Amino acid sequence: MRVLVLSFYYWPDLSAGSFRATALARALRERAPPATHIDVLTTLPNRYASFTREAAPLEQAPGWELLRIALPAHRSDMRGQVRAWLAYARAVLAHVARRDYDLVFVTSGRLMSAALGSWIARRKGARLYLDVRDIFVDTIKDVLPAPAATLARPLFSAVESWTMRRADRINLVSPGFVDYFRARYPGRPLSGFTNGVDAEFLGGAVSGAVAPEPDGRVRIVYAGNIGDGQALQLILPQLAAALRARARFIVIGDGGQRRSLEAAIAAANPGNVELRDPMPRAELLSAYRDAHVLFLHLGKLPAFEKVLPSKLFEYAALGKPVLAGVGGYAARFVREEISNAAVFAPGDVVGAVRAFEALELRDRARPEFVAKFARARLVGDMAEEILAVGRSG
Repeated sequence: MRVLVLSFYYWPDLSAGSFRATALARALRERAPPATHIDVLTTLPNRYASFTREAAPLEQAPGWELLRIALPAHRSDMRGQVRAWLAYARAVLAHVARRDYDLVFVTSGRLMSAALGSWIARRKGARLYLDVRDIFVDTIKDVLPAPAATLARPLFSAVESWTMRRADRINLVSPGFVDYFRARYPGRPLSGFTNGVDAEFLGGAVSGAVAPEPDGRVRIVYAGNIGDGQALQLILPQLAAALRARARFIVIGDGGQRRSLEAAIAAANPGNVELRDPMPRAELLSAYRDAHVLFLHLGKLPAFEKVLPSKLFEYAALGKPVLAGVGGYAARFVREEISNAAVFAPGDVVGAVRAFEALELRDRARPEFVAKFARARLVGDMAEEILAVGRSG
């Protein structure tokens, strides 16, 4: 069996998609039957302009080939992402032109990456397994200006329908996506393998109180993307000002809205926010362990009520108190699955202060959560299902 794996991001890039794709590709390689050949087509690290890591363009071993495609330099704005994806798509199509596949697997936070996989599966007569990490048609109305969204949504809705109806199985990374897919694509086989806790975070939790800073303030840490979806510029400056005497915020990351966040912080001038560039996971773990509270926020948009942020899994695994500005399914997940976590409505500064005050400022291990959502088990089970789809062709 010949298997094609498509993922725009892959190790050592920093993103939820990279961590997920890397774990899944490894699980497929470990479980593939004899005589299987797996091609992984991804990109050289490009997630953040402020974080660069060297990676081999080509890795080969018996039954395995990993190609990292070079992309034009870009920032994480819409235009840059479109240019980068087009370069990736052209290289992928050129690479597969004279190769045959029995199974195409795509893990996609971008609709067009899933559509690219669907096109290849059609041309090659291959089975198609899609791992859906976002609903682009659902979010486009919130991330584009209204006139542009009105024109674009019918087009992308048609692309989504063409893509999903070709899939032999669709995995939904968030249970919040289920109603949308059942309504639009009745009869399509659906699975529900979520993100999970990576090995780096296993055993990382400790119990007890963390010593405050010398001035008595607590350290609140956010790490991850700084984009439209997180809307940090709409909550963090005001929240930092409200907690000026009680907390210090450390923001680790980059993204399309970092400049907006920097401007909003400068305008509010709370004096207790530190911005740091993205860092490797080993350094990030150290920053997490020094925190009193781990912070998460999503924008106040209807589409985000369906998502389940991957960041919640690593936050919860470390046993730290979690302060989460989320709604919809993510809020339900936090309340049901994560102890010593407090939820507030996105953008609600007063609610965020109340939620902060409700937290117990102690580390407490969450062994049940870690066991339930261990990434190794989840991707192992998912890899078995992906390979079964390939064998059923």
